Amino acid sequence: MKSGKVNVGDVAIHYVEQDAGVPVLYVHGNTGSLRWFDRVMQIKDAKTTALDMPNFGQSDPLHGAPDIDTYADAVDAFITCQAMDRPILVGHSLGGAVAISLAARFPRRFRGLVLVDSAAPSGLVTPKEHHPLIEMMRTNREVLAQALRAVVPTLKDEPFFNLLVDDAAKMAPAAWVGNAEALGRFDYRGRCAAFNGPVLVIWGRKDVIVTEAMARETADAFPHARLTILESVGHSVVVEDPAVFTGLLEEFIRTQAG
Repeated sequence: MKSGKVNVGDVAIHYVEQDAGVPVLYVHGNTGSLRWFDRVMQIKDAKTTALDMPNFGQSDPLHGAPDIDTYADAVDAFITCQAMDRPILVGHSLGGAVAISLAARFPRRFRGLVLVDSAAPSGLVTPKEHHPLIEMMRTNREVLAQALRAVVPTLKDEPFFNLLVDDAAKMAPAAWVGNAEALGRFDYRGRCAAFNGPVLVIWGRKDVIVTEAMARETADAFPHARLTILESVGHSVVVEDPAVFTGLLEEFIRTQAG
């Protein structure tokens, strides 16, 4: 697996990539990193790339306040730097909002979308009374670990889970409450129909963040979308059941976005 960094403006973005074929770009969620996709990098007939967005993992922090379109612009610049030809965008959670922003604004640049427990086009509002808890997550690893445990309730690999917690703790200080506010501002209602390509929306029944109504809203927003509901996982099938996700993505590549 190749890893490296590319400069997007004055921000360095860390990434990994593997294999060859249809380009697939993984975009992680809040408190996430490219490590969330470690176990789904080997996809048949695909060249997979995962990146740490600015403010996350081993990438540089942003200079201004977090915003979904700002994250999306950084991802778009990364795609240009890497000369990726119409990748399939896979967005998880906040990364789903980033993917929605990109597909709605630049619909011809992408051959398909896979949205995993994504924020809906109407956004994802975190009540302000929860902001102190978010700040506690930033400063208290035990609180952070408890919060992440609720997000991935069926993940049993403790060493891997602890690595996810370690990566979450690297998030830039301004991004903790800032990302919650950015998701609350996010509103792409009425704009998703600009993307006419295939869309797969995946939602886990045990998700404690994204509701089924949000998942259905996301699927309904696109002209050619289908919703797959997984009964046995929470907010991220990518880490909770990577084999199931791999099968879904390979089928999507083979039948819809080849």
